[in-house]
Amino acid sequence: MHDRGRVTAVLGPTNTGKTHYAIERMLAHRTGVIGLPLRLLAREVYDRIVKARGPSVVALVTGEERIVPDRVQYWVATTEAMPEIGADFVAIDEIQLCADPERGHVFTDRLLHMRGLHETLFLGSDTMRPAIAALVPGVQVQRRERFSTLSWAGSKKLSRMPARSAIVGFSVDDVYAIAELIRRQKGGCAVVMGALSPRTRNAQVAMYQAGEVDYLVATDAIGMGLNLDIRHVAFSATHKFDGRRVRPLFPHELGQIAGRAGRHTEPGTFGVTGEARALEDGLVEAIENHRFQPISRLMWRNTALEFGTPDRLVESLETAPAHEILARGREADDLHALKSLRDMPEIRDRVRGGRDVRLLWEVCRVPDFRGISPAEHTGLLASIFGFLQEGTIPSDWLARAIARIDRTHGDIDALSKRLAYIRTWTYVAQRTGWVEDESHWRGETRAVEDRLSDALHAALTQRFVDRRTSVLLRRLKQKESLVAEVNDKGEVTVEGEFAGRLEGFRFRPDQTGSADEARTLNRASHEALKPEFHLRADRFYNAPDTELDFTEQGGLMWGGSAVGKLVKGPDALHPGVQVFVDEEAGEEIAEKVRRRLQHFIDRKVAAAFEPLIAMQKDETLTGLARGFAFRLIEALGVLPREGVAAEVKELDQESRGALRKHGVRFGQFTIFMPALLKPAPTRLRLVLWSLAEGLDEFPESPPPGLVTIPHIAEVPDGYYTLSGYRPAGERAIRIDMLERLADLLRAQDTRGGFEANPDMLSITGMTLEQFAGLMQGLGYAAEKGEREKVKTAEAPAPEPAPEGEPSDAPLTEEESVLAAETRARWEAEQAEKRRAEAEAAGEAGGAASADATGDAAGEADSADQAPAEAEAEPEIEVFYTFRWSPRPRGNRRPQAEGQGRRGPRKDAGPQQPRGERRAADAGDKPARDGGKPERDGGKPRGKGPRKGGKPPKQAPKTFSSRPEKKMDPDSPFAVLAALKDKK
Repeated sequence: MHDRGRVTAVLGPTNTGKTHYAIERMLAHRTGVIGLPLRLLAREVYDRIVKARGPSVVALVTGEERIVPDRVQYWVATTEAMPEIGADFVAIDEIQLCADPERGHVFTDRLLHMRGLHETLFLGSDTMRPAIAALVPGVQVQRRERFSTLSWAGSKKLSRMPARSAIVGFSVDDVYAIAELIRRQKGGCAVVMGALSPRTRNAQVAMYQAGEVDYLVATDAIGMGLNLDIRHVAFSATHKFDGRRVRPLFPHELGQIAGRAGRHTEPGTFGVTGEARALEDGLVEAIENHRFQPISRLMWRNTALEFGTPDRLVESLETAPAHEILARGREADDLHALKSLRDMPEIRDRVRGGRDVRLLWEVCRVPDFRGISPAEHTGLLASIFGFLQEGTIPSDWLARAIARIDRTHGDIDALSKRLAYIRTWTYVAQRTGWVEDESHWRGETRAVEDRLSDALHAALTQRFVDRRTSVLLRRLKQKESLVAEVNDKGEVTVEGEFAGRLEGFRFRPDQTGSADEARTLNRASHEALKPEFHLRADRFYNAPDTELDFTEQGGLMWGGSAVGKLVKGPDALHPGVQVFVDEEAGEEIAEKVRRRLQHFIDRKVAAAFEPLIAMQKDETLTGLARGFAFRLIEALGVLPREGVAAEVKELDQESRGALRKHGVRFGQFTIFMPALLKPAPTRLRLVLWSLAEGLDEFPESPPPGLVTIPHIAEVPDGYYTLSGYRPAGERAIRIDMLERLADLLRAQDTRGGFEANPDMLSITGMTLEQFAGLMQGLGYAAEKGEREKVKTAEAPAPEPAPEGEPSDAPLTEEESVLAAETRARWEAEQAEKRRAEAEAAGEAGGAASADATGDAAGEADSADQAPAEAEAEPEIEVFYTFRWSPRPRGNRRPQAEGQGRRGPRKDAGPQQPRGERRAADAGDKPARDGGKPERDGGKPRGKGPRKGGKPPKQAPKTFSSRPEKKMDPDSPFAVLAALKDKK
């Protein structure tokens, strides 16, 4: 044992500033070496010293990383990689790891043999005081007290875990499961495990330290000197697998981990969570007061090795210690690998001397980062040993091995395995003389490790961190104003993170996370959206009415966003407004939106129902006229006549005239205002009526421009009336077109029967079959019949053209078709006539009759006439005769003025007041072509029915749209006409 310079043991619990004190003492000397238990901690100390002295004088040496400048003064290394040089200062951190079953022999060796020329420090737990005093003569012991208090907090659920907490697990599966729960309930966490690369752990720790997440899920690796801002430590288990068996954690191990809670002078707490049982009172007291049983046994392994043969090397490694405090630890991985290689015949045959044994031992000390199996690791070491015996590891073989690993895609497990593999080659590249181009392979392996580390950090963050929530929480905690942006699609980003969508004045947060995440994100986003709400409310208030609209279900839209809905008001023409504004936006915003929407719908109603509102405000309407006006206003401008027949009957001509001035039309079926049948008022009328009736689902208006629409039995007839239609059979006809049809029907003989004329079909836009169904729905009986279709004679040849113009002007297509049909019919009749004359002769037999027929045909041919067919099928047309049904289907029969319900009235004539009234009621139709009205004094045009008798019988009439033309007397069509006249 060596004892050079002053040796001091600085002992105490965590958070006593021991590492900080060691750095200060080392920088007070010209040269120094400090050994640390973790590569991560070594990197942290290296960065601190570089910041104080610069990179040119500071070296970092670990098993997988080596940074050695030319003028190095201070060496920062892991305990296993500490260089054996003569430095003024030497420090060993976490010296209590001398008792660790796996690594303890390394720390014990440094305790016994590593000394500084002027000063040596051993840093660690106070439990090492007796062992250090027994093994290091003349050592000075400094007891350092904890800067803050540590207290027991009991058991807490993960959902109630306070911020800045570290949850400790003891397996990879436990860590990942806890991290997933924390992400769902708290927005995310950082993950720290010993299996991670230093770069990945640094990135995770930096994320936690920066406040991006408030929770840290880690293994017991955090107990090794990491300085983190932790206020509470929670144990998810109190047992761990130590590589051979599952054992309970020792009290000093629990104290080491729990002591990470509290930083500098801030107090800390510890407890348990999940399925972990509460700690016993005695153990809790020991942890709080940092009183643990002293360590009485240190792990030791002989360092005076003999390299004559593999067997002698194994014997020297298994030499028993000479001090009672020292004990041999469990068989280390390097010793196990040495025994396995020694027993392999191919290796035994190749080991011929001490140099080969020493090389074999160096190869066996390559850590088993991969952890696949001892056999796999031994096979890899055998290959490396074979290459090194022949010189160096071949570059092409090493390149292929690294290329298989250099892939950054995959999940967390795949990336972790690749990272473990590359760490093996990083360690190999750091050994002097093992590869051909050391600087190249050191850089190459480090670059691959960095890429994999970054990919693993990204994968861990993506899986266990909701970055949106963490960013928002960090900014809110820092009391900074958050910047929210809304694009033209309504997507909301807060501090660059997608947070949801702003639909009008309602924020829809992204629901991909848990309920807790949604609440947090919603709160943070609303805080950031306050300025946006004010800007949007100003734009909305000043927006023109063209940007606003209402839906057929009463919704109020601003562009494509719903900003409110209509509700029932004091009356149908004055609906109320309910706004869609988030409560967090404030009452001021909601009131501003409500006022703008109310203005919009009030103007919309005033514009669409302007005739109705003008009639409501007309004070000249009095008495019955005013009462009827209010009935029409309540019905929003459309009243079925059968429902108000009594009121209409009581109106005198003066009252009706006053109402007509406001556009009221007293139709035979409906009392209505034609201006309110347009699509816009109709659409709004359905909404206003539905609101007044308190309907849950509003009827939709028919497409504009349709004269008739299907009549669906399940739809109440009232819906059709409000839509401006009247059901009739399988169709519903528009009210104004029905009144025009009634005007045409009034001139027909409804008792004797009549046929539809082209005007009737044109008004309804129906086929004859469809028109028949409509008439039946209106109360008429339709009798179907068939007859031979009569063709109109061919039009005469055109008049000679004036001078200077061609006289052979071509016929129109219609005229050509008509001429061809007439000519064919005439030729067939002529052939039939000649055949009949031949048969009447009677003297000739069947052959003679046939000859006569053939002669007749030949004569026709010689006269340039087309042969007629033997039998010409006459063309049949279908027609309907309509009569007023004795049992009207809920509709009053249309009747001509002056005609009673059961026949003509005796007082029919120009001075019939009831006839005048009925004609006035049924006919507010404007004059055609600017001439006189269709009726004069209430009398229908044409002759009326005979007094006291039935109407004269009339033959069914046919109508043609073609004008009548004079026929050329020399044409064959004239002959045909002459024959018809003779008949």
